[in-house]
Amino acid sequence: MMKRKYTHIGLKSIKYLTLICLSLISLTSIAGPTLHEQIEKGAEQYLKNVLLNVDADTSIDVEIVKIDDRIKIPRCPSGYEYHASEESLRQSYVSVRVSCGNNDWYLFTSGQVTKTKEIVITHGALSPGTVLTASNLTVANVDIRRLRHTAYSEVDDLIGARIKRRVANGQAIQANMLCFVCKGDRITITAEVSGMEVKTAGIAQQDGVIGDNVKVLNASSQKAIIARVASPEEVVIHL
Repeated sequence: MMKRKYTHIGLKSIKYLTLICLSLISLTSIAGPTLHEQIEKGAEQYLKNVLLNVDADTSIDVEIVKIDDRIKIPRCPSGYEYHASEESLRQSYVSVRVSCGNNDWYLFTSGQVTKTKEIVITHGALSPGTVLTASNLTVANVDIRRLRHTAYSEVDDLIGARIKRRVANGQAIQANMLCFVCKGDRITITAEVSGMEVKTAGIAQQDGVIGDNVKVLNASSQKAIIARVASPEEVVIHL
């Protein structure tokens, strides 16, 4: 009868094999990122640097599309170069050309760009005619692609303005949805003449936000003038 042979692996052998496995894992970690990963990281940093120079007051988030592992990338001793056109930089998906000055090699990759900015938003739903106060406003980071009109970054800049239409909770406050001086409001007209101020009563003929020029009717003379909105109660003209 044939006897079966068994191989006995001792404790020392197991420890030896474990050390080999750990060494291989360490060598893999030391190897660092692949050329594909280096280029992806370089493209991400390039886009962040360029876009922050254009929009310094925004937060930039970039997600680079992974480069196909089957694409062969040569090493570049002089360092890879990155470029995106001005037109592409205005898009949500930005195409980046990666090249190497040592040869004629290049490839295109792309990144999804999200730009956010701290903007005043509504704290609760607001009805038409609501006067804005610190209690119904707050600030949050908003994707600036959602903004079509002038937005505001300071709550104090909006106190006293009125909402012209129903606004949902968490919506960014933009100039087209409010008025500091609203059509039909009785306001003060301040005329500045050679360092002196002359005040009279007036009636707004148009809606306007701070800085807008609106038509106002002088209540005394019944003449229409154009004045700059200075606050919810006042417009100013320079004579």
